[in-house]
Amino acid sequence: MHNYTLTELSASLRAKKISSTELTQHFLARIEKYDKTLNSFITVTPTIALEQAKQADLHLQKGNGSPLMGIPFAHKDIFCTLGIKTSCASKMLDNFIAPYDATLVSWLNQAGIVLLGKTNMDEFAMGSSNENSFYGAVKNPWDISRVPGGSSGGSSAAVAARLTPAASGTDTGGSIRQPAALCNLTGLKPTYGRISRYGLIAFASSLDQAGPLTQTAEDAALLMNSMAGFDEKDSTSIEQPVPNYLLTLNDSLKGLKIGLPKEYFSQDLDPKVSTTIQAAIKLYEQLGAKISRVSLPNCQLVIPLYYIIASAECASNLARYDGVRYGYRCNNPVDLNDLYERTRGEGFGHETKRRLLMGTYVLSAGYCDAYYTKAQKIRALLIEEFKAAFKEVDILLGPTTPTTAFKLGEKINDPVSMYLSDIYTIAISLAGLPAISIPAGFINGLPLGMQLIGRPFTEAKLLNAAHRYQQVTDWHKKIPENFNL
Repeated sequence: MHNYTLTELSASLRAKKISSTELTQHFLARIEKYDKTLNSFITVTPTIALEQAKQADLHLQKGNGSPLMGIPFAHKDIFCTLGIKTSCASKMLDNFIAPYDATLVSWLNQAGIVLLGKTNMDEFAMGSSNENSFYGAVKNPWDISRVPGGSSGGSSAAVAARLTPAASGTDTGGSIRQPAALCNLTGLKPTYGRISRYGLIAFASSLDQAGPLTQTAEDAALLMNSMAGFDEKDSTSIEQPVPNYLLTLNDSLKGLKIGLPKEYFSQDLDPKVSTTIQAAIKLYEQLGAKISRVSLPNCQLVIPLYYIIASAECASNLARYDGVRYGYRCNNPVDLNDLYERTRGEGFGHETKRRLLMGTYVLSAGYCDAYYTKAQKIRALLIEEFKAAFKEVDILLGPTTPTTAFKLGEKINDPVSMYLSDIYTIAISLAGLPAISIPAGFINGLPLGMQLIGRPFTEAKLLNAAHRYQQVTDWHKKIPENFNL
């Protein structure tokens, strides 16, 4: 059962070939068996899951419910879940029990999903390797000596090892797409504002965006039908009609204009990565797409640009964790300053402190104009470059990551090298565009992802292009050998 896609499981449930209770018990057993090795879950919720499965079976027996009714699912531990610990993988929130559901959680609950638990992540979504968690690093199912990517590494590892059919993630600078690429999954970052951020614990408010991590583009489309939509509780949510993402999956790609950003195919790109992506490009040509070159010159500035803006927003958002309102509080503070300093010093991890310090610096008097204001101006130029590119092409294509998964500990003490692992994903987040990473091949037994990028609110076009590619390839069907028992 764990080898079935979400779409196949949905069909089996509705045909009554299996019950949600049986399916849920199967995945809970897999979590019990394998997650001691992977560390992909922070919290497992068997009691809640079995009760939700029982209720789903009642609906399914009557022929009621959405296509997601009775499907086991996992949420990244950044989404508030009523009555369940929501930690953001931080000591600061280790004791926080959410008093409400995030809108995304609520909408998926209404669709009938069964919550298996909350997945591990980089603390407050700050990282590219899932090594910055208070609960320990997550391992990549393809090679447990390597990282699964981050910050949604727990979600990607759990789906790749088939501990859950699908999971939610969040993408601030690549945190859905990069782990999807390193774990051989489909990971969709929707347009900024397409999925509600209400109840998503903020890292960088102008960048954070929720999305699905799945085995296939078809599964992602199925989830998007329940995840996307306007939410009046979220001031960044955009009121735009939600299409049925499944309806256009099989549209022809004949005449589709695909642009290759020359900055993504420079001499710095690993030749093995380039060869793998070029093979995918040839397949798209065989499917009828037309390939051309475009240029995004300011993409060369995205690393400093992102870490100025994201760190500034991080410093603002995380100011609320001071030991007064909720979360961790140091013992026996002698005065208010001691309370603030020791609570934050003890409650935050190393990478979070690094970004808080950076963000506070770039927002400080005398430096705000030199760094933060200038970064926002360059961001505006970057957005205009994407607009110009999309006047010539329908979608953009390139590698998701510069390499396959790296070793645990390899970059943890080299932040610049770690930051460069997101070099191909950050620009899209800064521009608020949708993008999807899909499996494109293997290098020395490790998966590599390919990224498709679109105009705002063209998720349906990206899912169509991804699905047609997956119809003529089988990379997405491959499962880590040690987790396929």
